[in-house]
Amino acid sequence: MIGVFHFGSVMLYGIAGALLGFSFVRETRQVPVIACGIIALGLCLHAIALAEYTTEWAQLPLEGLGPSLSTLAFLTGVGLLIAATLGQASTVGLVLAPVIAVLTGTAAVVGLVPSGQSLNWFGLHIVFAFIGLVGLTIAFAAGLMYLMQFRELKGKRFGAVFRFFPPLDTLDRLGQRGLLLGFPFLTLALMLGLAWMSSTTNPSIPSPAPAKLVWAFMSWVVLLTAIMARAGGGRRGERGAFVSVVGFLVVVAVYLIVRAGASQQGVFL
Repeated sequence: MIGVFHFGSVMLYGIAGALLGFSFVRETRQVPVIACGIIALGLCLHAIALAEYTTEWAQLPLEGLGPSLSTLAFLTGVGLLIAATLGQASTVGLVLAPVIAVLTGTAAVVGLVPSGQSLNWFGLHIVFAFIGLVGLTIAFAAGLMYLMQFRELKGKRFGAVFRFFPPLDTLDRLGQRGLLLGFPFLTLALMLGLAWMSSTTNPSIPSPAPAKLVWAFMSWVVLLTAIMARAGGGRRGERGAFVSVVGFLVVVAVYLIVRAGASQQGVFL
């Protein structure tokens, strides 16, 4: 049943993404609200799947590739719904809905089976890291839409991007809030991970691999750099959006490299 609920949520996320794509092409502003409702329904199925996983395996879905990706996708969906409360920011789902669908689908295909290790309070480190990554993902989506609309305005083109996307101020505010949400949580995650690593001598207790800690630190640097890019005058919104987009892509690319090079599944993501 866990897999059934996951595939059901993937279908709903995919439908929502398709509706948002249709809405963008046809410039229909009513559809994003409907799409957010479908995403909310998908999150309900997703939550049931995660709850069943917790009951069946007697641990939270935080460790292992499948469970961790599923949890990250769920938190990103929650973040999307929160962003949708910012009026026209519901259209940010045009970018986030496919991301959520891919993460959830990958988790379902890989399999939602834990490694058999007990995380104890170390799971708090992973939860904080997830929230930090959700903040960066939201900043990426807002930044990508910001850059696309900025280019339209600069070229004095007022097509579908201009009419469908939220105003630049809304996107800039959403991206800034995503960064300000993610940075403190990722900072806490790093502190907990390092503290756990330095205090644990029992080899049977899981700890993050050095390469993954380096990746986590790099993610923290990306968030900090994006926040700093917004300081000062000039086109700080454009700078912040650009760093958020490029930084997110770098974080994803490095994660894939680290994951591919790992001989076994690690605790950190």
